[in-house]
Amino acid sequence: MLTDERLSLIIDMLPKSNIIADIGTDHGRLGAQLLLSGKCERVWFSDISAPSLDKARNLCQRLDLSNRADFFVGDGAQAFPHSPNAAVIAGMGGVTISEILRGAGDKLKGTHLVLQPNVYIYELRKTLVDLGYKITNEKCVISANRKYILIYAESGTVNYTETELMAGPFLIKEKSEAFMEYAAFRIRVIHKALRGIEQSENADSSALLKELNVWKEIINESNSNADL
Repeated sequence: MLTDERLSLIIDMLPKSNIIADIGTDHGRLGAQLLLSGKCERVWFSDISAPSLDKARNLCQRLDLSNRADFFVGDGAQAFPHSPNAAVIAGMGGVTISEILRGAGDKLKGTHLVLQPNVYIYELRKTLVDLGYKITNEKCVISANRKYILIYAESGTVNYTETELMAGPFLIKEKSEAFMEYAAFRIRVIHKALRGIEQSENADSSALLKELNVWKEIINESNSNADL
């Protein structure tokens, strides 16, 4: 087994496909496990770093998977010959993932996406809407004491509220135990950031306070439902 809880959940969320692209593949463990699991016929391993891509290539060679793997050095999806059926972009900031999606052009047209942003998740959800994607599934997972948000998106038009963009339309409805831990974590992070802002004369805390109210409301609603 090459994956942890985070990568395993990413694999579970992906549709069974002919070609799945692992964009920003780094070590290549996710793509290799996709091939081993039978989730797809081929994996496109893509990374802007040739040395990182070599790590993925060597892993596939050791596992005798090279005949089902293609390797692309490039920025995001720009080096792909055409659109894959599905693509993963994981372990980056939401702004970076947004830039990859915006720069892909037609190379990700019609592609199902599983995204795992580390930060700036609100910005990524806004980008998805701007680019004509709708979120059809979301999960929160805790792996090695770190909390991760996973987003599944496909082509479609939808409007989300500010709360849904901030916290996730499906996560809000499901309110899983992992997600509630994530909400509490975000509150702690925001309180720490607000303490830092208090020491700065010209800093604007309005965005943080707005987000803080969202997470508090989610937790309060969950507690109220538990009391019923």
